[in-house]
Amino acid sequence: MQKIPALCGAALLCLAFSIVDAQMVDSTAGKVLNYPTHFFGKLQARLAGLNNDLVGQTQKYLEKMARREARLQKKISSSDSTGAKRLFAASAQQYATLIQKLKTDTGSRHQVISGQYQPYVDSLQGELGFLKKNPQLLGGGINTSQLQGSVSQLQAAQAKLQDANEAKVFIQQRRQQISQYLSQHTNLQSLTARYSAGINRDAYYYSQQVNEYRAMLSDPDKMEAKALAMVSRLPAYQTFMKTNSQLSGLFKLPGGVPGSGSAQPLPGLQTHSQISQQIESQVMAAAGNKGGGDGAAGLGSLSSKVQSARSQLDSYKSRLSQLGAGSTLADAPSFRPNDQKTKTFWRRLEYGVNFQTTTSSYYYPTTTDLGLSLGYRLGHSNIIGVGASYKIGWGSDIHHIAVTGQGVGLRSFVQIAIKSGFSATGGFEYNYATPFTDLQQLRQLQYWTRSGLIGLSKTVSMKSRVFKKTQVQLLWDFLSYQQVPKGQPVVFRVGYTF
Repeated sequence: MQKIPALCGAALLCLAFSIVDAQMVDSTAGKVLNYPTHFFGKLQARLAGLNNDLVGQTQKYLEKMARREARLQKKISSSDSTGAKRLFAASAQQYATLIQKLKTDTGSRHQVISGQYQPYVDSLQGELGFLKKNPQLLGGGINTSQLQGSVSQLQAAQAKLQDANEAKVFIQQRRQQISQYLSQHTNLQSLTARYSAGINRDAYYYSQQVNEYRAMLSDPDKMEAKALAMVSRLPAYQTFMKTNSQLSGLFKLPGGVPGSGSAQPLPGLQTHSQISQQIESQVMAAAGNKGGGDGAAGLGSLSSKVQSARSQLDSYKSRLSQLGAGSTLADAPSFRPNDQKTKTFWRRLEYGVNFQTTTSSYYYPTTTDLGLSLGYRLGHSNIIGVGASYKIGWGSDIHHIAVTGQGVGLRSFVQIAIKSGFSATGGFEYNYATPFTDLQQLRQLQYWTRSGLIGLSKTVSMKSRVFKKTQVQLLWDFLSYQQVPKGQPVVFRVGYTF
């Protein structure tokens, strides 16, 4: 019995130390953590740019869909005016309403976030909300107005993503309605095939566009990740997230006091308490039916039901994996989609470095061309681009080694995917293969030689993370025979793209 007071005293002592430590961390957080000064300005600019892009792209798709439907309506009206009126009744107004809502929705009104859960967005929202309530943790070097701007832009981003998802669902519904109508009127299919295919493409690409912006919002840069890591160490922040995050809403009972700061459950999902009560009632009911008073029979019955449900779920998962998990009518296009179409310009750029070695000749020493390239992805493996190279000389042989600059080169190229990592490659290049000491010498065009290259490229799969995108090229320079002196007709290059 004497051990109980001692244990209680030790527990109270540990709790006291924990409280003091938490208070010390919270009181010195602004000084110790060195919170990034430009974080809120950069975050606000990123979110504002994302919001503008999302609104612009959504408006473009919705207006394009509305125009396609208008042209399709004219085609159908010539044969079935009544059906056309019924099929396209108020659709133009619905498109306009969606565009207007997306433009004006700032997320300022109270709304429950629904849809796909985004862990980083939830953490970022909690971080901004916590700092907004505790501005003293930021110190004097932080612009609190930018903090408020970041909060507003994040609210707007979440609201606009929800609006975009509503537009995505509406577009999918319109596609299904039009497809169903045309399937019942086979005489119209030949007249409307072109417009119907265009609607199908737009519906698919807009669905992918929304997913792309959702991924961009959930992709923090280094500064954002560092700032979140700083705040997440605070015990006060951890307590704040337990009652204010979206995820915590899954474990809260509905009917909470409005404005209390506690998170509300996501719509359509049962809370932890509801699930516990349901399991308990099922166990007790099963025990009563089997005449067991201790609940063992109920647990056995529940276990068998869980096993049966798991088997059924595995069967559904197997079928979904064959069809494409999570696929919908818009996610299973009847055409070959371009996976780069919904990406932004900067995300379609591909950077590369490559090198090739040329053996020595009467005119030139052994050289290595070190090249840099900038490509733009037209499709998954179809790329056009430009590049430049610098020629490094190594001397004539092993006995005469000398590192020298031997010239420069300008490149253009195109790469078209074939199959299994192979691509057809072509390019046109200008090379200045003479040592130079002044940039003015490069203006003498008579010293530049032309190269026309065609051949094959192969992307080699390697286990190394660094050289995972290694590429080898075997090219034929069909203009080498016109060069004076004659150049190397076969070119072998090894490179890496990222």
